[in-house]
Amino acid sequence: MREFTAEYLEHTRRGMWEETAALAPLSLDSRERVLDVGCGTGELTRVLDRETPGTVIGADADTGLLDVAREQTGLPMVAADATRLPFPDDTFDLVVCQALLINLPGPGAAVVEFARVSSDFVAAVEPNNAAVEVSSTVEAEERLESRVRAAYLEGIGTDVALGDRVETLFENAGISVVADRVYRHEKLVEPPYCEPAMEDAARKASGAGLADHESEIRNAVGEEYDELRSEWRSMGREVVREMAAGEYRRREVVPFEVTVGRV
Repeated sequence: MREFTAEYLEHTRRGMWEETAALAPLSLDSRERVLDVGCGTGELTRVLDRETPGTVIGADADTGLLDVAREQTGLPMVAADATRLPFPDDTFDLVVCQALLINLPGPGAAVVEFARVSSDFVAAVEPNNAAVEVSSTVEAEERLESRVRAAYLEGIGTDVALGDRVETLFENAGISVVADRVYRHEKLVEPPYCEPAMEDAARKASGAGLADHESEIRNAVGEEYDELRSEWRSMGREVVREMAAGEYRRREVVPFEVTVGRV
């Protein structure tokens, strides 16, 4: 399974679930015991706890992320492998995950385990990273992000564009799909710029943002990586320049497929 830092998860999930309509099929208002598998630092766990009257537990294989989740949510957390959950059959009436299956080499095994420990619903909120939309006032940004994304998808070892095919995993695990809807996570950068947006721009200018995924991108482009990094840094410097002038605007939309099934 791929590993992430708390800072990376905070960056990629910032602003998610300010609107929770896409979670309506989970019937959170009637849930008694909920498990959030691969909870990371607990962003979705916190939302589940707010929306349900029952008990919510987070689970993750990374104990460092669980420490952050405990501190930020105050909820019970369990160190666990998604394919070997330490719970008896039918312990929960809802098992849910967010951006977990795309990071597993064998996501089907995890879904089977979700079905084992759930007596009712299983839900997966998974992105289709092949369908991300980016627009920017910096002309090179959209082109370079598209190129980097294609290289990342080719070089990564898991299916990070799985979002719109989770239904098949559910059916193979004996889970009947009852709802499937798209949640479009939109991130806007525009004046006045917040501190995280300025930090992101600085990371582009330094090449740090690209370096986070260097191994995956190198797997796809080989020696072209150094040239790509040079172009990326140049683009980042233009982003910083436009920000200084108050001219920079960027819009990114990541489609998440919310797939809900009954065991």
